[in-house]
Amino acid sequence: MLRRWSAAVLTATCGVLIAAAKIGDGAPGTAALLMAAFLVLGFVLSPLAFPRAAADATSDDRPVVYWRPGCVFCLRLRARLGADADRLRWVDIWQDPSAAATVRSITGGDETVPTVVIGGQGHVNPDPSWLREQIVPAA
Repeated sequence: MLRRWSAAVLTATCGVLIAAAKIGDGAPGTAALLMAAFLVLGFVLSPLAFPRAAADATSDDRPVVYWRPGCVFCLRLRARLGADADRLRWVDIWQDPSAAATVRSITGGDETVPTVVIGGQGHVNPDPSWLREQIVPAA
């Protein structure tokens, strides 16, 4: 649990410390802007920025994206997919040990993410454009 939130908490803590220093320097406006920027970055690095996965990632035909908080490649994929990201199942490998085992079996022992499974085939760090083409249109 702590590992999932460490990047977000560290970012927010740095924001608080920097904002406090700016307030001490007599620049409350700058402090507020910096604090807001760090909080937004903390949100992006947190598990909250990703769609919640259902308990059973194999319950339907949607592609499964295995990810972990703080992974810049996962963030890139999520951002580039935009609204289409909600049409995928996102599974946090730090929260689900069986998901981590699935990723290791696909990648040869590593926990390299994002790993996408479509039709039983694993794809490590796929191009977002390619993945968008693979998503079956919503009915």
